[in-house]
Amino acid sequence: MYTGRPWTMRQYAGFGTAAESNARYHELVNNGTGGLSVAFDLPTQMGYDSDHPLASGEVGKVGVAIDSIDDMKTLFGGLPLDKVSTSMTINAPASSLMLMYELVAAEQGWQRTN
Repeated sequence: MYTGRPWTMRQYAGFGTAAESNARYHELVNNGTGGLSVAFDLPTQMGYDSDHPLASGEVGKVGVAIDSIDDMKTLFGGLPLDKVSTSMTINAPASSLMLMYELVAAEQGWQRTN
């Protein structure tokens, strides 16, 4: 699989807001990164919205907070999702976050091949 191209190197990155993370991802891609690794905050990884009482004090601390499709659009806005690979460390909300990612990619013209 990797005999025709080098391995993808990624920096695990996610900041408090989708806009802050997007700025970092643009910086990485503009400097030659071929892959992104999204660090979500703990409430997002646990499936809580940022305004949930159990999320108090943890929103955006160890990664990016994603609560909606609009957050996901901001997170990946202007990034060439057809040219960079994306890795996400997600647990409970995996199906919701992957759906949002696919919807954003589809808006950018990406089409699923399998």
